[in-house]
Amino acid sequence: MTEHGTVLRVRDLTVRFAGRGGPATAVEDISFTVARGEVLGLVGESGSGKSTVALAAMGLHDPARTTVRGSVEVGGVDVVTAGEDRLKGLRGGRIAMVFQDALASLSPFHRVGAQLAEAYRIHHGDAGREEAWARAVEMLERVGIDGSRARDHPHQFSGGMRQRVMIAMALINRPDVLIADEPTTALDAPVQRQVLDLMNELRRDFGTAVVLVTHDVGMAAEATDRLLVMRGGRGVETGPTRRVLGAPAHPYTRALVGAAPSLDSVPGSRLPTVDDPRPARRVKAPERRPREEAAPLAEVTDLRVEFGGGRTLFARRREPTRAVRGVSLRVAEGETLGLVGESGSGKSTTARVLAGLQRPSGGTVRFDGRDVTRAAEDAALRRSLSREVQLVFQDPYASLNPRRTVEEIVTTPLRVHTRLGRGERRDRAAELLAQVGLGAADLTRYPHEFSGGQRQRIGIARALAPRPRLIIADEPVSALDVSVQAQVLNLLMDLRDELNLSLLFVSHDLAVVRHLCDRIAVMRRGAVVESGTRDDIFDAPREPYTKELLAARL
Repeated sequence: MTEHGTVLRVRDLTVRFAGRGGPATAVEDISFTVARGEVLGLVGESGSGKSTVALAAMGLHDPARTTVRGSVEVGGVDVVTAGEDRLKGLRGGRIAMVFQDALASLSPFHRVGAQLAEAYRIHHGDAGREEAWARAVEMLERVGIDGSRARDHPHQFSGGMRQRVMIAMALINRPDVLIADEPTTALDAPVQRQVLDLMNELRRDFGTAVVLVTHDVGMAAEATDRLLVMRGGRGVETGPTRRVLGAPAHPYTRALVGAAPSLDSVPGSRLPTVDDPRPARRVKAPERRPREEAAPLAEVTDLRVEFGGGRTLFARRREPTRAVRGVSLRVAEGETLGLVGESGSGKSTTARVLAGLQRPSGGTVRFDGRDVTRAAEDAALRRSLSREVQLVFQDPYASLNPRRTVEEIVTTPLRVHTRLGRGERRDRAAELLAQVGLGAADLTRYPHEFSGGQRQRIGIARALAPRPRLIIADEPVSALDVSVQAQVLNLLMDLRDELNLSLLFVSHDLAVVRHLCDRIAVMRRGAVVESGTRDDIFDAPREPYTKELLAARL
């Protein structure tokens, strides 16, 4: 890397936030450079300071509550000391940013073409409306979106297409540096692949340097040239990506690499974590295949779910949306069934019907031999089903009442489904917390006082409270850092084996599904396109769509 090729230089960057107890240091003494056309990955878990560095590079920290020291040079300008007028010329012109949540970053009231055109005219004051609109259409087509879609609003695009719009907006002025802050976290594997391929293509064609902020080690391995691994606001290791991930020198880096299950890892083995970085057991877990003649614990037959339909205000006939189309699947006692597919494939809708929370349009749902198809509209049946079927949700914070203590959260199912007294419920809650790796002292605390992984453990403890036979876990680790994800997966495997639990594990992460599940059903557009054992699906997939999912996995 030559001196004249450097487009971003960060030296001794320190960022402190004002707080009630005094300033808190979020980033301390971070230094790095990025050359033209290079991709640098900032890797680490939540709270490591990655996004703080990215925002500092854009000059987006609030000076009233933030102290920034050191220097961030872009195009010969020090972002840290530059005034707001100078920064306006840099942002979007010499340095641009793609945020994680594309829908929140785009105005819902304006057409995407108008938003791109505005971004262009800000830095090309002499450009007319027609020129700006033509440039917006050109950039949309450059990122693989038909130019006619420029007149659509953000809600009319899929998640992957909205992220493409954000990339088009960031690159419309051909900046020297593009900062991508977790740009694919909420996207399915094929869409992740499309977005990363697009970024690679554009940086190659435009020579744009990219700073990729991510907690996904697999993505970093695929998409970056160099890495800076961060923990607690400091850089713990840096170097070429292949060297850092292939032969990590720092224990934290080794833990991050080991904690992420891959398509090559041993299914069912214990995953190392940051707190327990011991290597995973390299012993293949025994298959827990049910006998073919054994009656399933839960069985869905020819399930159909439709939304909408009927006539509009102007008496036009509107076709219903077919979310689930003839799905059949079964879960045996003590078995883990993985339900995989892209967003919109019908996975969560199928899970909600099985839990009695969604009314089906057709087909049957049986649990332990009982027909529970009408549980969504039969309160007594739903109550009975909820005792034996519990859910663990994707967002461990949104699914917990912030106004209730852990004791109140965990004992709620006990109040509903048992006749235990208050003291007995408290004792049972303490047992449950111990079972998921927390302590009795945590009973009096509130959800905001816990980390994401601890909150998910609380959600699992609540699900275990009425002693269910089936737990439906809907994307329970997709929002978690890789090491916290490993903790939760280890916990689920332990509980499944100790309690002989059945699990329906809904996920779009194929590596996680392979690691945890005995059998797998692949869904697409509301239908199961392929199902079989873990080895059947991953070693000898039959359907083109399954092969496409496996090929897209980062």
